[in-house]
Amino acid sequence: MAFFDFLTEEVAIDLGTANTLIIHNDKVVVDSPSIVALDRKTGKIIAVGQEANLMQGKTHENIKTVRPLKDGVIADFDASEQMISMFIKNIPSLKRRFFTPSLRMVICIPSGITEVEMRAVKESAERVNGKEVYLIHEPMAAAIGIGVDIMQPKGNMIVDIGGGTTEIAVIALSGIVCDKSVKIAGDVFTNDIIYYMRTQHNLFIGERTAERVKITVGSASEELDNPPDDMSVQGRDLLSGKPKEILISYREIQKALDKSIIRIEDSVMETLSQTPPELAADIYNSGIYLAGGGSMLRGLDKRLSQKTELPIFIAEDPLRAVVRGTGIVLKNIERYKSVLVK
Repeated sequence: MAFFDFLTEEVAIDLGTANTLIIHNDKVVVDSPSIVALDRKTGKIIAVGQEANLMQGKTHENIKTVRPLKDGVIADFDASEQMISMFIKNIPSLKRRFFTPSLRMVICIPSGITEVEMRAVKESAERVNGKEVYLIHEPMAAAIGIGVDIMQPKGNMIVDIGGGTTEIAVIALSGIVCDKSVKIAGDVFTNDIIYYMRTQHNLFIGERTAERVKITVGSASEELDNPPDDMSVQGRDLLSGKPKEILISYREIQKALDKSIIRIEDSVMETLSQTPPELAADIYNSGIYLAGGGSMLRGLDKRLSQKTELPIFIAEDPLRAVVRGTGIVLKNIERYKSVLVK
């Protein structure tokens, strides 16, 4: 058996709408945008990850950039399969192998996923040489990654704001007691900024610029303790067609994102209202944990805290909480058997 163990490698994958992260040998070996650049004529992949991301919005008619995942699930089967395959091939220690080893994988999926979508993820993994494929729900992986003891008879609430979906779950005794998955997250925030720029400033900006605005001056609250400086944004003037530049402040971005944040707040409140009373008492004492890239939005923790009147804690490395949890499950598969999706 020991010889065959040498032929099997273990990888934990957080297949996200915005970024894909892979853990191998307890290290994050891949952390790349989930994006693929294709040659339209041949259908061949030209670039994946960071390289393809730089091409986004700057391609000519023979090249198109595709984001294979939408709302946390696979939207383009072929592109996602090729993307996963290329990411796995780029793992430094697997590059040196003469042959592709068979893989034992743990992959995280949104909690609101359907059977069909689940099968798509599983089949994609099997086609890239996955011999044993396990699936785990994102909020569960996030909770483990944050360091919450999910085995205890104690309620914990996790809000994981990713690129495509926001996953809200109350976890106790290794299971999800009540959960809600809303398709409002980082991507919707980016589109809100594009729409705001068009309607308020007659400025047409691309996705990458909007993403940069979100990271640099994005805010969920008008009152920040240390507000960011105003940012200059370049794009195309919709009236004259000429390139132009404007200055934008965090307060404007707060206005742009307000509707979406209200919907996340409402979903958190709805999940709290469905929580059994004993678990609600636990959450009152332990507060709510935030994970995912969206939780880094300035002032979001304060705003959720005002709405729920509960303490809010942001994971120390929110972008990697989910993949870290997936990696922990991969290392102790027997212990966490009960949390894996059957």
